[in-house]
Amino acid sequence: MQKTFQIKTTRHSDMVDITSKLEEWIYESGVEEGILVVSSMHTTAGITVNENADPDVKTDMLRRLDEIYPWNHVKDLHAEGNTAAHLKTSTVGHAQTLIVSEGKLVLGTWQGVYFCEFDGPRDRNYQVKLIVAE
Repeated sequence: MQKTFQIKTTRHSDMVDITSKLEEWIYESGVEEGILVVSSMHTTAGITVNENADPDVKTDMLRRLDEIYPWNHVKDLHAEGNTAAHLKTSTVGHAQTLIVSEGKLVLGTWQGVYFCEFDGPRDRNYQVKLIVAE
């Protein structure tokens, strides 16, 4: 099973919690056991798993990524001017592989799945594939 989700980001850099969308799709699929792969379809947006209880975690992560990869660096050569977004995406990764058990995502108490926008706002897509365990 595979599906493309659309997301409209509203900020230049953001981490959008997509956990409930994924859980809803798994529930609708009726799959009880398997693996879910979530993949961003963009070179300037990624997917990560991190804390979803304290919103300051997202703020801190985005701030620290900005510190490591400043938007305007005098030595960047990429014509589009978004080298920082490419580096941030490579750092968080473009995809995550998650376990599905008893019809639910297996995540830790504080974990959520995030679509990470690094060059927005934009209309984006992420692809999910559910691999059913036999």
